[in-house]
Amino acid sequence: MRTAFYISDGTAITSEVFGHALLSLFPVEFNHITIPFVETETQAQKVLDQISESFQDTGERPLVFYTIVNVDIRKIVAKSVGINYNFLDQFVAPLEKVLGIPSKPEKHRTHSIHETTYDIRIEAVNYALANDDGSNLKDYEEADIILVGVSRSGKTPTSLYLALQYGIKAANYPFTEEDMGDMLKLPPILRRFKNKLFGLTIQADRLHQIRSERRANSRYASIQQCRMELREVENLYRKEKIPFLNSTKYSIEEISAKILAETGLKRRKY
Repeated sequence: MRTAFYISDGTAITSEVFGHALLSLFPVEFNHITIPFVETETQAQKVLDQISESFQDTGERPLVFYTIVNVDIRKIVAKSVGINYNFLDQFVAPLEKVLGIPSKPEKHRTHSIHETTYDIRIEAVNYALANDDGSNLKDYEEADIILVGVSRSGKTPTSLYLALQYGIKAANYPFTEEDMGDMLKLPPILRRFKNKLFGLTIQADRLHQIRSERRANSRYASIQQCRMELREVENLYRKEKIPFLNSTKYSIEEISAKILAETGLKRRKY
């Protein structure tokens, strides 16, 4: 299996995101290795040794994606036996031409870009935790969005991701078996904030699998129960005209992006 390295003198998030995005286009498995904070020439030399060892072990030249500001360290990494992709070189020169000013590389500057929204994102995370799973209904006035759906449909991780990545205050409310009755109805507290609701659903067999990992052989996890609950919530979404998304085949990142695209919520990231 070919190895892909993601290297940076910072967090390596940029090289990871770019590299993963490119490799996702190819139906090939990779051994992914991320090496952040390569800030000295000694560390850079160790990285070269690690890349060389990978080449010797597999017989295939590793793919090396890197974003390194320090010129001396960048030159060392560029000597690796891998197939090297320097993202900064690819985009900085064209941007300098378009903007009409030279770039001024500085380590960790991407972190400072986010400092203005740091407190906002932490506050949003605290809000998501305090308003998880219908545990607190009195702060919905503050919510940017309220995710609804059956248990284990992805509400909690999506709420936390929206908070941590985008500073969005996301509450979530679960529809349980007790809510179903003869026909599932929108609780008064949710009707009051209907314009903030966004529904999640999931395929019954996938929900059955997830619930079985938590409570095997239970009524809660049975395929019949999963089908009944999903049928009820999807009928409710349609009846009340609540926008919703089937989360089965999407990652948390994709679910969040689709929610933002559909709702128009502002990303508080930059």
